[in-house]
Amino acid sequence: MSQGSSPSQPTKRRPDWAAFAIAVFLVAIAAVIFWDSARLASVAGYSPVGPATVPYAIAFCLIGLAIWTGFEAWRNEFPTRDRQEMGPVFWVIAGLAAQMLLLKIAGFSIATGLLFAFTARAFGKRKLWYSIPIGIVFSFIIWVIFAQLLQLSLPAGPLERLFF
Repeated sequence: MSQGSSPSQPTKRRPDWAAFAIAVFLVAIAAVIFWDSARLASVAGYSPVGPATVPYAIAFCLIGLAIWTGFEAWRNEFPTRDRQEMGPVFWVIAGLAAQMLLLKIAGFSIATGLLFAFTARAFGKRKLWYSIPIGIVFSFIIWVIFAQLLQLSLPAGPLERLFF
């Protein structure tokens, strides 16, 4: 309890502005889903359920979550958040950027292997020389399963062309 406040007078809390920002972000995502679903062609048939039904349901759920988050932000009863460590966030973002930039050039296995290694680095695995090859091997196995066995289209690079 702070100085000057009595047990009968609760201290005033300020709203949680970060939670308000999350609520606004949820509303923005719902608005995009509503806009995109409105453009879908409605299939007239024997059923009122069409291609826009599920996206509308998701958008309504997001609006509900945004309202709930807004109320909780106003009450400011969220637990205290830990300090954000920017180093791990940087490693994950760098891994995602490397994967996006290298996916067509280096192929799925190498690009996703780098994402694996950078994410492992973000979680504390410091030996990139060790986690990059492991990530490439895991990614290559995933590529073989999806591209060769399931016949799905994943970008092939020099490693994939070497074996297939």
